[in-house]
Amino acid sequence: MSKMKKIVGWGGFTVLAVVVAGVVASWQPEIAPLAADATHSFSEAQIARGKTLADLGDCAVCHTRAGGERNTGGLAMEIPFGTIYTTNITPDVETGIGSWSYAAFERAMRHGVDRQGRYLYPAFPYTAFTRTRDDDLQALYAYLMSQPAVKYRPPATDLHFPFNIRQGIFAWNLLFLTPGAMQDEAAQSADWNRGAYLVEGLGHCSACHSPRNVLFGEKTGDEHLAGGVAEGWTAPALTGRSPAPLDWTQQDLTDFMRTGYSANHGVAAGPMAPVIEEGLSRLPQADLQAIAVYLRSYHPETAAGATAATLNVQAERQVEPLSSEGARLFSGACMACHAQEKGAQMAGVRPSLALNTNLFADAPDNAIRVVLDGIQRPANAELGYMPGFRHNLNDAQIAILLNYLRQHYAGQAPWPDLTAQIGRLRAETAQK
Repeated sequence: MSKMKKIVGWGGFTVLAVVVAGVVASWQPEIAPLAADATHSFSEAQIARGKTLADLGDCAVCHTRAGGERNTGGLAMEIPFGTIYTTNITPDVETGIGSWSYAAFERAMRHGVDRQGRYLYPAFPYTAFTRTRDDDLQALYAYLMSQPAVKYRPPATDLHFPFNIRQGIFAWNLLFLTPGAMQDEAAQSADWNRGAYLVEGLGHCSACHSPRNVLFGEKTGDEHLAGGVAEGWTAPALTGRSPAPLDWTQQDLTDFMRTGYSANHGVAAGPMAPVIEEGLSRLPQADLQAIAVYLRSYHPETAAGATAATLNVQAERQVEPLSSEGARLFSGACMACHAQEKGAQMAGVRPSLALNTNLFADAPDNAIRVVLDGIQRPANAELGYMPGFRHNLNDAQIAILLNYLRQHYAGQAPWPDLTAQIGRLRAETAQK
C-alpha cells in the first residue's frame, strides 16, 4: 500500500510540475499603458495607407455590430463552445485600444496576445496577420489611433470550460502559429508576390476558405484554400477544386472583388457580401489584379471547357412543362428575375442559374439560405436585392424547387434528405 501511495504521490507531483511549467512558459507580461498625456505623430500618407490596410483586413466587418458605431465591437461570433464578442478597436482609453502602444498592438497582431498579457482567441486571425510587414503594421496602427474614440464596452466573451481558459491558447499557438512577416519568393513575379502577401496576410482569405482540423487549425498543403465554413455558410474553394461550372479567370476574380458580381459566376451573398462592400471593393485596382494573379496560380491550366453561353443555352432548351411541380414553383417564385429571355426586366443584375456555384456544390446550405432569406445586403446596391421565401414556401416546396434547379440548370443529382436539411437551417436562422 505504501508503494502505491508513493507512485500516486509522484504521479501527482509530476502532473503538478507539468501544469506549473506550462503556466510559466505561457505567461505573458503586461505592456505598460500609454501615458494619459501621450501624443502621436503620424503622417497623412501613413494614415491613408493604414485605411487601405484596414479595408483589406476587414476590420470594420468584424469589429462593428449591427447598428453599432464603426469599429466599436460587440459583434457576436457563435462557435460550438459558446460566443465570442469582438472588441472595441477605437482609440478610447477605457474601452478600446487608446492606451495601447505600438508594441502592444504589434504583439496582438503577430502573437495573439493583448496589452494586458491575455491570449486572444484565434477567431481573431492573428495567424494570418502575423505575416504583415512592419511598415504596414505601423500604418495600420496610425490609422486606427487617428480615428474617433468611442466609449463602448462589448459583452464579455462567454465560452464553456475548458475553452474559457485563455492560457490554453499557448499550446494551440505552438501547433498553428508561425510568427513573422512574409517574405517574397524569388522565383515568382512581382504581382504573384504582392497577391500572396495580400491574400495570406491581412486579407486572411484562408481563415474562411480553408478547411479546419479537429483542433480548429487551418489545414495546409493541398487543403489550403480548398474550401471552408464561415458563419454557417460554405466558403467555396479558391483553387481548382471549386465546383463552379466555369473556371475563374483573372477578369472574373477582379470583377467579383470590385463589384460583388461576375457574369460568369453570380453575386456575393452571406458573409462575403460585406467583405466586398467594406473591404475588397475599396482596394486599388493593382492590388485586386495581384490577388487575382496569385489565386489563379492555384488553378491548373486545362483545355477550355463549356462556355457561359453554352451552359445558358443548354438550360434554356431543357425547359420542362408546367406539369412539373418544380417548374411551377420556379415559374411563380423565380422566373421573373432569373429566366434568361422570358422574365421582365428587373432592377439590378439577373444572375444565370446555370452558372450558380451553389447549385453545383456538394452541400446545399448556401442555396437553402439564399432561398429562405434572400439577399438583403448586396455587396453594392446596384446589384439589386433578392426577396426571401421563408414565409411563402414550406420546407417540402423549397426542397422541390432547389432540386429542380439543381437538376435542370446544373445537371446534377438531387441533394438527398433535402427537406430535413431545410428544416434544420430554417430553425437555426429563425432569429437571425
